[in-house]
Formats: sequence, structure tokens, C-alpha cells
Amino acid sequence: MSRYDKIKQAAYEANMQLPELGLVLFTFGNVSVVDRELKVFAIKPSGVPYKDLSPDKMVIVDFDANTVEGTLRPSSDTKTHAVLYKHWEKVGAIVHTHSTYATAWAQSQRDIPIFGTTHADHNTVDIPCAPPMSDEMIKGDYEHQTGFQIMDCFTERGLSYEEVEMVLVGNHAPFTWGKTADKAVYNSAVLENVAQMAFLTEQINPSAPRLKDALIRKHYDRKHGANSYYGQ
Repeated sequence: MSRYDKIKQAAYEANMQLPELGLVLFTFGNVSVVDRELKVFAIKPSGVPYKDLSPDKMVIVDFDANTVEGTLRPSSDTKTHAVLYKHWEKVGAIVHTHSTYATAWAQSQRDIPIFGTTHADHNTVDIPCAPPMSDEMIKGDYEHQTGFQIMDCFTERGLSYEEVEMVLVGNHAPFTWGKTADKAVYNSAVLENVAQMAFLTEQINPSAPRLKDALIRKHYDRKHGANSYYGQ
């Protein structure tokens, strides 16, 4: 028994949802789950196929990206996760994928416009795309700087990571997060779905208007507002 068994199990189960939801191909993605009291997180090992994963293969890492427990190398994106956990204290889990449509928007260096109510059920703003990293940052500690690339985007736009739980990294791919592993994975699936619908919307009508503010607020508030009434 290890005191990290709970987050190892949670990280394993969350990682296994990614191929089930069609969000990853081969080993293109990872999920981490944090333990705030112990100041560590469990993350997928680098380059290990999903079919070969097990809870005991999850790697335990601290907020400085040092391995605390595990014999395998952690995900190559571990430093990005570590930065976000260290600075965004209410994040409980992080998901990174290269899902097709969300990644296509990231490669296009475009925010995903809020065209419809499905988007508004989850966000009141366009899904942000962080600008591509500078050459100086790329030459430095790349994965570490990716965390700051994400945070800088939110700071510059005045966005709250507690309200907007997803981002595109320009020329790279999406990251999502949540208070729980299930919510972080849910956000990743929602992001991919919204990205696909936005793409199709622009194919059908290149001049499609942004969803009007009254509908944005109505759909967001009925799920998340003080008087929300969606669900049980």
C-alpha cells in the first residue's frame, strides 16, 4: 500500500477514459490528478500505450516536477502540469490531448467562437487560444514555459481559470482542467465536441454570427447561475 494509491487509481481511470471517448490516438495525451495535502500529483508515464497502463504505473511527481514515486519516466508534459498546479490552487486534475478538432483550431491560432448554446452551457466566452510561444521560451525549459504560456493568456484576457476550464495552446493542442478528474475529462470531451461543431458551422455559413448575449447568459446561468435549474 502507498499513501498515493488514491490519486494513482484516479489518474489511471481518467487516462483510460481518453481512448474510450476518442480523444487520443496511440499515446498522444495524458491526465494528472493532484493531492493538495501531500503536494504531489499522479500522471501518466511517458510513451506507454493506454492498453498497457495500470494504477501502479502512474508516476507521482511534486510541484517542481520531481519524481517522488515510480520507476517510469513521467509524461513529457509533466512540467506544464506542475506549473499549473503550483499557481492555480483550485485545480484538481488536468487533461492534455491532441484531439482532432480542438488541435486543428490550436494549429490555426484561433479562438473557438461561441456560436451556439452547447458552447454557452459551459462558457460565456470564446474558448481562448494562447499565442504561440516566443523563440526565447522555446529554447528554454519548453514544457515549463508552456504552463506560463497558458497562465499569461488568462491574465492578459482577464479570464478566471475557475470559470473557463479549457484552453488551446497555439500551434500545439488543448489543455483542460477541473476540480475532479471526471470534470477535467468531461471538459476535454466537451471542448472537442464544441470545436467540431464550430468548424462545421463555419463550413455551412462562413459568416455565421456569434451567439447573442441574451442566449449566452440564459444558457450559462440555467446550469451554473445562482438560480440554476438544469439537472437533478
